[in-house]
Amino acid sequence: MKSSSQKHHAAYPNARKIRRACENELYRAIKRLGVWIPKEKVKEAEQLYVRKVILNIQWVTENASNRKKLADWWDENVSEEIAALWEVDQNRLSTAFREAFGG
Repeated sequence: MKSSSQKHHAAYPNARKIRRACENELYRAIKRLGVWIPKEKVKEAEQLYVRKVILNIQWVTENASNRKKLADWWDENVSEEIAALWEVDQNRLSTAFREAFGG
């Protein structure tokens, strides 16, 4: 039986859940960007995003219910590298991500 303090702490998601969530979020951002991104570059961006989430898993999990904070984190830690990889404007990518993510 879980104690009351354990009940309110979310367990860390497994690697598969993280990877699928990152894939979905990037897919939705690409749709809103309205540009074609080669499959290889999408996969590379997914790997980059997953790696960054895993390196910051404690913070991401603690703030899982705050979409704005997560979108801000994505802007600061992920968007620049993905924008460069995809050769798109970082502000446009950030806007597309926020619209897709809900932050």
